[in-house]
Amino acid sequence: MTGRIPPLVLAPERSGSRNVAPRGPLVAASSAREVARAWEDFAAGNEVRTGVRPEILASWYRCRDRYGVDSTLDVAPGAGSGAESPRVDDGVVFTALGGLGAMAGREIERDGGVVTVADSRGRVLGAWGDSSARRRAELHNLAPWSSWSEACTGTNGMGTSLEVDGPVTVTGPEHWCQGFHDWACAGISVRDVVTGAPVASINISRWNASLPPLVLPWLTEAVACVEQVIRRRAAYEADVVVAAFEARAARPRGALVAMDRGGSVIAADDEAAVALGLTGAAPVVGTCATAARRVPDVPGLPEVVRWAIERSGCGPDWCGHARLAVCPGEAEVPLTLWPVVDGQGVVGLLCAVGVADGEAYSPGDAGDQASDVLPRRVIGVRDDRLVLLTPSEIRYAEADRNTVWLVTERGRIQSATRGLDNVERALAPFGIRRVHRRYLVNLRRVAEIERGPRGELFLVTDGRSHEGVPVSRRHAPDVRRRFGI
Repeated sequence: MTGRIPPLVLAPERSGSRNVAPRGPLVAASSAREVARAWEDFAAGNEVRTGVRPEILASWYRCRDRYGVDSTLDVAPGAGSGAESPRVDDGVVFTALGGLGAMAGREIERDGGVVTVADSRGRVLGAWGDSSARRRAELHNLAPWSSWSEACTGTNGMGTSLEVDGPVTVTGPEHWCQGFHDWACAGISVRDVVTGAPVASINISRWNASLPPLVLPWLTEAVACVEQVIRRRAAYEADVVVAAFEARAARPRGALVAMDRGGSVIAADDEAAVALGLTGAAPVVGTCATAARRVPDVPGLPEVVRWAIERSGCGPDWCGHARLAVCPGEAEVPLTLWPVVDGQGVVGLLCAVGVADGEAYSPGDAGDQASDVLPRRVIGVRDDRLVLLTPSEIRYAEADRNTVWLVTERGRIQSATRGLDNVERALAPFGIRRVHRRYLVNLRRVAEIERGPRGELFLVTDGRSHEGVPVSRRHAPDVRRRFGI
């Protein structure tokens, strides 16, 4: 792990004896009352329009309607055990986060804070910090061998951070369970940069006291430091997959594609790039940066990728094929997949378009869990409703400070995820790219490119109003490269 993590101090710097750590209400009194009223209405089964942040409202919906969490819970349930075995890479992450947790625990001990680290299922692996605060936390089972996933314990710093990208805060009555309304929490997840799946979470909590603004930047920097390890591993995996791609390309049989574990394309020959609609922004052989990878817009392909990775345990020579409609409106074509394996397991897949070899895939073969997976959705908020959008519906996104507006055929919809950087991370694999400090654009929805009087570029979308989105000088070279101009 490289990089320097700044010191974490919950109390403000003291210039004299008069300045003490803030111990006032969790949030402004009027705001806390408004959130509490909204929570009471929502927990009673009513809908709410105002008084709660969009990301918190989205979490409440999950807790009430998807997970059925008892809002009167005041003790987290036990962690239980899982049948799945973690990757060795995850152990490296847990070790790094444990070191950061211990370091932060020492620094915030005098301020009554508790630092916890949990795995991808919300199971607490370690807790550090003030001893009296830890004893109070243990009364709620905020301690090792307990589960703080949203599915078990409702809206909270650790569990909610595993559901969304970027740092999250859950303060007072924003917690779904009433028994945790006296706590203020901030959490962030470490994610696999290849699949986007959460690996672990680190969380800072205080009882009956607020968390100062510096906590979120500290968590963000801490996780960025840990994710450097994952990025190095991802680059190594890409090198292994590209080497396998080049070896198989020497004996061609069908258009060939190399994909990572998440189904994003790392490399493709010209024929495959055309077949999968990757022309104009086709990946270059040897490109290892995860930001440069593309997710093919082929319905059903993510499920086939998951199936192939699961079935790859059948042996080193396993391969399988599926029939998918690669081009909209055209007949299905066969795709054959071979796993690429190193000492840690599957690191990627090779895919031949137009070839049918090995085990045949059928939609039920991905397992019960995969059969319940819906296509990727982006959560927006309009009035009292959550709006579920597919990435292809979004023409562009515009930032208004930390609020992000998604422009779609259904109008301007506020993103439940705050911060343009966070939205960009979630949507980049779907061809939605940063073109300006305030704008993201869906490159597949660009119909025209205009030049301004001073040479500036505007991307005109294919919507009925033909919006023109400005391109900054910094991003203009990348836009020209992607469109081949």
